[in-house]
Amino acid sequence: MRYFTIISFSLIILSSCQEKAVTPEKSKPNVLFILVDDLGLHDLSYTGSTYYETPNVDRIAEEGVVFTQGYAGSRVCSPSRATIMTGKFTARHKVTDWIGAKSGEAWREHNRYDKMLPASYTHELPKADISLAEAMKAGGYKTFFAGKWHLGDKGSYPEDHGFDINVGGWEKGSPIGGYFSPWINPNLENSKEGENLSMRLAKETASFIEKNKDTTFFAMLSFYAVHGPIQTTKEKWTKYQKKAVNSGLASTGYVMERNLPIRQVQDNPVYAGLVEQMDDAVGIVLKTLDNLGLAKNTIVVFTSDNGGVASGDSFSTANLPLRGGKGYQWEGGVREPYFIKAPIISNAKKTIEYPVTGADFYPTILDLSDIKLKPNQHVDGVSLKPLLKGNKLSERPLYWHYPHYGNQGGDPSSMIRLGKWKLIHYWEDGHEELYNLEVDPSELNDISGSNRGIKEDLSNNLLTWLVSVDANMATEDLEFNSDLNLKRHKNIISEKLPLLEKQRLEVLADDFQPNKDWWGSKTTAD
Repeated sequence: MRYFTIISFSLIILSSCQEKAVTPEKSKPNVLFILVDDLGLHDLSYTGSTYYETPNVDRIAEEGVVFTQGYAGSRVCSPSRATIMTGKFTARHKVTDWIGAKSGEAWREHNRYDKMLPASYTHELPKADISLAEAMKAGGYKTFFAGKWHLGDKGSYPEDHGFDINVGGWEKGSPIGGYFSPWINPNLENSKEGENLSMRLAKETASFIEKNKDTTFFAMLSFYAVHGPIQTTKEKWTKYQKKAVNSGLASTGYVMERNLPIRQVQDNPVYAGLVEQMDDAVGIVLKTLDNLGLAKNTIVVFTSDNGGVASGDSFSTANLPLRGGKGYQWEGGVREPYFIKAPIISNAKKTIEYPVTGADFYPTILDLSDIKLKPNQHVDGVSLKPLLKGNKLSERPLYWHYPHYGNQGGDPSSMIRLGKWKLIHYWEDGHEELYNLEVDPSELNDISGSNRGIKEDLSNNLLTWLVSVDANMATEDLEFNSDLNLKRHKNIISEKLPLLEKQRLEVLADDFQPNKDWWGSKTTAD
């Protein structure tokens, strides 16, 4: 930021009108929002992983505020991202599944033989909403986006929702062509064969910051990592393969969850390398802020869009002690790293246990940037600035609505958290689970039977709220075949589970080599 030095009193008088227009804008903090795809709560060394190494992300947590009860807006990506951009829960903005997922009768094409047909959903970020980027731009910020968007086709890209610059954001939700150039992305040119995608996005972000160091900017670095297909280099694989072997390999890596096998150990060296590469990229941007002298006036937000992939997709990580992972209705599907480094607030608390969600980023960033809040837009989010300053916020319910089947094994369900209580309502048969997260964060003990009053109150609250926002609902599949459903489930146990165990050991073997250049090192049965 530029600051005025000694100015004569007469010059101040003569230029007072101009200064009033410029000084407030320049006194505002910059904002860097780092969003990682599919990163689980425990996929960082700071949050408890003894396998993955993430010193740069850890630094954000160490220098900022850690929200220990931080949640994504959804268990999958597009809905969660729409919640960040709108400040609304998924049932309200209607982007309830990852954009491109089949719904209605088209769901039968997957030959899964499920009881319900997933609900229809909105396939782009609603244009009627004032996005976070649009609000920041109206507040005098230069806006920049790099990486994964997945909130609509052309016409609903980042530049159509308030970002001045878009590098790499389009309709796809995974790195088409992989994490090493040549990739396929119409908004990100290939410049050097073998270039790493995460590093390229970080360098583009760093370049934007350097070019706009004398303005006030809102930069969103939205990694494609650590989404599948997981890939790494031989060097990083070697590092983490040795680390896993030297630590002693578990005899088994998977157990059966309700519908699919789920990973129980963090020992995949390919995924570990992908995580570290993302962390290396974060380091590039943080170093740029340091070198330009901008760190003290830049708010840094770090989070993920859903839980780590423990089932389905690339079966990449384990989220224990949390149950489930991406796509699941349990805590492993929605609990996230949730860090806010706000150096403009002195003496902020180190950790905050108040439950927060992706919808809260919108009003919080506006509030920290001294931009007037838009309560009619960020209806479901609250500004966390009072918490950062050591004050309290009143208890409020958090809602999730996913009337779909996840690729990872989750069921159509909706959830409410209020205080220590969490209730899950299942749409296949209407049954409900109740958990006391204060004593059972792993959701191993359904206590709905012994707490009927609490269960009924939460259920009524949840169902009434869903009606109030006109939530889209799944419907019964009249062609459901229970025999085919059971056959599919038995095949998963007899064929899929052993195959995953076999592949887990193959990727840890000394002679593992996926291909000549190592760049396409996907190693899963999915």
